[in-house]
Amino acid sequence: MNGSRDHLGAMDAPLSPLDTVLAEIRACRACVEAPRGKPLPHAPRPVLHVGASARLLIASQAPGTKVHASGRSFDDASGDRLRDWLGLDRDRFYDETRVAIAAMGFCFPGQDAKGGDLPPRRECAALWHDRLFAARPAFELVVAVGASAQAYHLKRLGLAEFTALGLTERVTRWREIFEARQAPRVIPLPHPSWRNTGWLKRHPWFEAELVPVLRAEVARLAG
Repeated sequence: MNGSRDHLGAMDAPLSPLDTVLAEIRACRACVEAPRGKPLPHAPRPVLHVGASARLLIASQAPGTKVHASGRSFDDASGDRLRDWLGLDRDRFYDETRVAIAAMGFCFPGQDAKGGDLPPRRECAALWHDRLFAARPAFELVVAVGASAQAYHLKRLGLAEFTALGLTERVTRWREIFEARQAPRVIPLPHPSWRNTGWLKRHPWFEAELVPVLRAEVARLAG
């Protein structure tokens, strides 16, 4: 009988602040029911991977079509390139005890008239991001992928002076950004999309200088 009461008590235990906000995010329908602009053109499917113990955050833009279908962040060719930059295999990349992944928009935002992905929905950052990052311990490293993630996290971490720069200049000044604070530190990256292959060829210092430091930090925190 005592065991039954103990079991029921465990089931009734309140959720942690992190589990509470994650449950609310996964149930969110704001971009359909209370949109800021045009409603989301399909059913919401929030995608994020955030646990309490990871010391590394991958902060990105928004899911694409393949991620919307699978429910796994960076489950596409862009993810393959990103994992190569990070020096992580898929098992470690998707291990929430090692790596957290949270895009600026949790749902696939749809496509424009030319078939390109739309920007992250504005509802997500306004509703969820401050709560999400307040609900768990601070990360040691934020890998900020793309302009939207960089703008939010640089401002959040007291590095707003870098938000006035264009993406290329921010990534060019990655070492200055990385060394600007002790923790959480920030490393800005371009998006790993195939559309940026030309950018990578024009900036060979990225893979020669930034990527080795990125891999060393990721190995220290999530290897």
